[in-house]
Parts: sequence; C-alpha cells; structure tokens
Amino acid sequence: MNPAAPNPVFRALVELLASHPLLLLFTVAGLGYLLGRIRLRGFGLGVAAVLFVGLAAGALDPRLALPEIVYEFGLVLFVYMVGLASGPGFFAGLRRRGLRDTIFALVVLLVTTGVSWLIGRLLKLPPPLLAGLFTGSLTNTPALAAVLERVGGVQEPLALPAVGYSLAYPIGVLIVIGACYLFPRLWPESGLPERPGEEGDVEPPHSVAVKVTREDVAGIPIRELWPRLPAAARHVVVSRLQRAAHQEIVTGSTTLAVGDVVTLVGSAEALHQVVPHLGTITTARPDLDRSQLDFRRVFVSNREVAGRRIRDLKLKERCGATITRVKRGDVDLVPSADMVLELGDQVRVVAPRDRLPAVARLLGDSYRQLSEVDVPSLSLGLALGLLVGLVPIPLPGGTVLRLGFAGGPLVVALILGLLGRTGPIVWIQPHNANLTLRQLGLILFLAGVSTRSGHALAETLRTSGWAIIAGAALVAASFSLVAFVLGLRFFKIPMPVLTGMVAGLQTQPATLAFATEQARSEQPNTGYAAVYPIAMVGKILLAQLLLAG
Repeated sequence: MNPAAPNPVFRALVELLASHPLLLLFTVAGLGYLLGRIRLRGFGLGVAAVLFVGLAAGALDPRLALPEIVYEFGLVLFVYMVGLASGPGFFAGLRRRGLRDTIFALVVLLVTTGVSWLIGRLLKLPPPLLAGLFTGSLTNTPALAAVLERVGGVQEPLALPAVGYSLAYPIGVLIVIGACYLFPRLWPESGLPERPGEEGDVEPPHSVAVKVTREDVAGIPIRELWPRLPAAARHVVVSRLQRAAHQEIVTGSTTLAVGDVVTLVGSAEALHQVVPHLGTITTARPDLDRSQLDFRRVFVSNREVAGRRIRDLKLKERCGATITRVKRGDVDLVPSADMVLELGDQVRVVAPRDRLPAVARLLGDSYRQLSEVDVPSLSLGLALGLLVGLVPIPLPGGTVLRLGFAGGPLVVALILGLLGRTGPIVWIQPHNANLTLRQLGLILFLAGVSTRSGHALAETLRTSGWAIIAGAALVAASFSLVAFVLGLRFFKIPMPVLTGMVAGLQTQPATLAFATEQARSEQPNTGYAAVYPIAMVGKILLAQLLLAG
C-alpha cells in the first residue's frame, strides 16, 4: 500500500463536500463558530474563526471552494446592515464634537497607510499581499472585500490578500490590545473624563424625585421653563408630577408649584446640573399610584411610527402619555423630543391606566413583526448602494477608485440610516432582523472568500510567511503608537475615550471589550461609536491605494 496515497475516507469526504457546496458552507460555518468560542485568557477569534476554517478546507483540496456569489452576497448584506445601524451615531458624532474625531481618525489611518507602504517596500511584499496584511492588522473585513474586488476574479492574486489578512488578524488584535494595556499605565494622568452630558453619549438613565422649592420656577409652563435651564435639561425627561395626593403626566402647559414632587429621568451629570434649579432631591419618593397612572414597556413595531420623532407622535395630546426611557438593543437611552424611534425600540410609557392600550396600539407592540425583514426597503437600499459602488472616483495621476460592492452599500446605508424613512419607505430594519442579517452576511463572506483562497495558503506561507508576520506586527505597533501619541499629545483626548477610539479605528469588538473592562466605565463605548463608521469607510478606500504599489 502506498503510504502517500490519500485515505479513502478522507477522499470520500472531500468528494462529498466538493459536490455539495451548501454542505461545505454549513460545515465551515459550524466548525468556525465552535473554534471561535474557544477563549484563551479572555481572547477568542469569534466569528473570524470561520475564515481560518475555510482557509484550512481550501488548502486540503482546490475543489473545496464555494461559488463567488456566496461571498459577494454576504459582504453586501453585512456592510449594508452595519451602515444602517451606524448612520445616526456617525452623523451625531460629527454634530456633537465637530470635526475633532473625524480629523483624528483620518490622520491616524493615513499615517498608518503610509507606514504600511514603507513596510511593504522593505519586506518586498506584493501589493495584493500588503493590502491584505493592512486589512488584517486593522481587522477590517469590508476593506479586505474591497481589495478582493479590486484585484478582480478569483485567481491566484485573490488568494494573497486573504492569506495576508488571515495571518495578520490575530497579530493585530493582540498587539493593539497590548497597547491599550500599556499606554494607560505610561500616561495615568490622562484619565480625566470627557465632558459629560453631551448629546448622543450613551449612559444608563437615572431617575430621581425632586421637591420643588424654588419660587422663581413656580407658575411657569414647562415649555417656557425648560429652555431657561442649563443646556443639559434637553436630556432630562419629566416623567410625572405629584401634587398633594394627585399624580399626573407633565405636559408643556403644566406649571410647577412649591411643594410639588416631580420625577426626573436623565443621565447622572444632566440631573446634577438641572436639579438645583428646581429644588432638592427628596428621599421620600412617591410611589406610582397605579390607580391614577401606570407604566408599560411597549415595542415599536408600527412602520407608520418608525422613523418619526417623538414630538411628532403627540402622545401627550392623543393619549395623555409620555415616554421616559427607550431601550435600543441592550442599551437604555434617555429620550428627547427630537429622538427618532426605530423599529425594535422598547419604550417605557407612563400614562393613565385606561389609556395604555391605545398607546400600545399606536406603537404596534408586536414582537412577531419585529422579526420580519422589510424586503422592499432592503432590496431598494442594496440596489442603490450597488449603483453608487459602480461610480468611478478619479484621483490625481490617472488612478480611478470605486467604492465597489463593499463601500457603495456602506455609504448609502449610513445616509439611509440617518434619514430613517423617506415617505412610506422605512429604511431602518428592526434591530433583531438587522443583527441576524449582519451575522448571516459575515458568515457567508468569510466562508466564501476563505475556501476560494485556501489552496494558495501553503505556498504563501513557505515563501512569505515570516515577512507577513513581521509586517503585521510592525503595522499594528505603528498604528497603536501613532493613535495614542496623537490622541494624547495633539488632540488632548482623555485616555478612557481614546482607548475606545483606538478600538473603533481597528473596528475590533474584542479590543473594545478589553478597553471597557480596563476603564471600568462606559467612556470607551463613546469613543468607539465616534470613529467606527469613518474608520470603516476610510480603510475600504485606503486599502485599495496600497494595491497601486
């Protein structure tokens, strides 16, 4: 018997998977998820492990390659859903802190791209391999997809970016996490918090009962009183008022009187600024008299309501109700009159007991509807994104860039996510549906591109393996050094926020989780959300520049 001959069982398994692409897809995805759940000292690959399993499968036999449409469809779906969810936060960040965060992100990414180009020249890496190394060190899958699309076809050159990405990915994560551990200890004095109370900052709501003692606020309607208070009052909701034994919802025409007890909901800092202008916090907090007022958590599932501002719903006028909290995903938010409700939001409503059913009917309150995908909205948005991706962008020197099927849908989704709705079309998908589609798209992309690139893995490792590893370490270390030095010394960003911004620039949730644990606060989340979308778009474009050599 020839010892070099393939095992019959192995040969039969390869034949089975090669002849049934769907079986190959689900095998790679399932094994990848199992591998991704393995954690060493708190670090795990997560869904990125699907890429490594796919590369291993493709390396076993060139026939173990999924059709090209699999990774193309997966990528388009993934980036579009990410853009829809990130759009409001991206544009809110621009309004909130001006251009500081955007300029910081672009400078760091541009410098890192230049350093990557120099490293590629020194190590004599082919441009496709260097571009993959860049996307892997900064752990950005859409940027890898843009590189693959620019390379064109699924021939030998396409394998180089995928192999570079797969080798650089874990190195990039470990080095940047190490930097997030090291730099806060080198500059401990930089841990001052960001100025709190800014619009869009995510902080769990607090509730306090305030006894009105200031005579200068008595007799003034709330709609006239609130603009006279500090700016933080915009982020404070007056839930209800108790006067003697009577409880009522506060409306714009409600006037306060000395001795009233009002329940306020807002961030800790906003409440700290507003309370002294009304009175003092009382520990004798009145219980909600549910014979007069009641509360209920209601799902927003009515598409006529989604994409509209709370003020436009006129809940107080129509139902005598007020929204005191909004839970979006796993985050509780303090509502404002200008907050736009999204499908899947869970709102806490306070209203007279007999009016709560009317509020529920208005908002929808159907969990089943929240699991349904709005197919016309999704299809139109994706089609528009793909069209935008085809538009050529001329650059100096005759170079032409295209956003492609990675960047086009992402840019369009950011805009549509901000708009929320256009006439009868609600662009934002329900939160649960968004997460499901996003995860499905990412799995399809990783499995598709890795199985089509695995056959070149062994050869690339043999010829350029150590160069890729060294290059990935240098790129990740340079990125970390540039980001922390610029953020601390030039942009004066507090360390807790900066570590979140570094995670956002790397678009790496594992780095964010580490930064949040180290900071013991929610400030890294603020930094992450501020730069994540611009980092996503920026790396898609910059990675393509590296292909020019």
